[in-house]
Amino acid sequence: MLGNLDQSTAAGGWIKDTSEAEFMADVVEASQEVPVIVDFWAPWCGPCKTLGPALEAAVNAAGGKVRMVKINVDENQGIAGQMRVQSIPTVYAFFEGRPVDAFQGALPASEVKTFVDKLAAMAGDDGLGAALEEAETMLAEGATADAAEVFAAILGQEPENAAALGGLARAHIALGTLDQAEALLANAPDAIASAPEVDAARAQLALARQAETAGPVDDLRAVLEQNPDDHQARYDLAQALHAQGDVEAAIDTLLDLFRRDREWNDGAAKAQLLTIFEALTPNDPLAQKGRRRLSSMIFA
Repeated sequence: MLGNLDQSTAAGGWIKDTSEAEFMADVVEASQEVPVIVDFWAPWCGPCKTLGPALEAAVNAAGGKVRMVKINVDENQGIAGQMRVQSIPTVYAFFEGRPVDAFQGALPASEVKTFVDKLAAMAGDDGLGAALEEAETMLAEGATADAAEVFAAILGQEPENAAALGGLARAHIALGTLDQAEALLANAPDAIASAPEVDAARAQLALARQAETAGPVDDLRAVLEQNPDDHQARYDLAQALHAQGDVEAAIDTLLDLFRRDREWNDGAAKAQLLTIFEALTPNDPLAQKGRRRLSSMIFA
């Protein structure tokens, strides 16, 4: 059971030292509920000193979806022999009472994270995935306040859930509470501060801030009719079009500005296009088509 792991060890209580006597409880029984990593190490082992901290960091980042026990092979030769540990570091992963993965030697931190993330996925997400889908549906259908409540509840269970934090920020943007969205994004945990979902919400917030001061579309079009080379007016028109929800027209206007003068205002047209693309979902047809058109202009 999870309770067998000493809650006083490491951040979150997800890592502990164990022994042969506790192996059944700390590994076999505990793995019935959550994957357990077993790190066979020794104080004299140089690679162990590199791998151990990387494993611990990845396990702590998983937020309880994976546990870890450390076994000193010098003090626990019996269990090391049973597990056929011939060199160290050796790492086993147990789930539902049996070994499901293993590796030997020190790995780069990126590979360690992949190893731990794969194990975390085995245990599921306690329904958080379904809740996220429900919240996204609510947001898309206009039940914004309800969506915000669900996103907030998910964050209460999993503070480093990037999709939930990004979703809650987008809900605040839709509700017009931009200051709350800005504060939420500014205080995102370091582990997810640069996650795609959080960056997308930041892009939406930037566009929403611009919309607050966007000029009337008809007035800006009239300016351009008088002077088609007024790049500022064309840029402002794109912002105004986006503010009124005509994203496709905004993209077209910015692409036209980029075609006319890609260097204007330190490449402002390209930067604004990238902000719009980032605010859209990666598979949005407008984003995909717009990126292709921009690339064709850049490399023409």
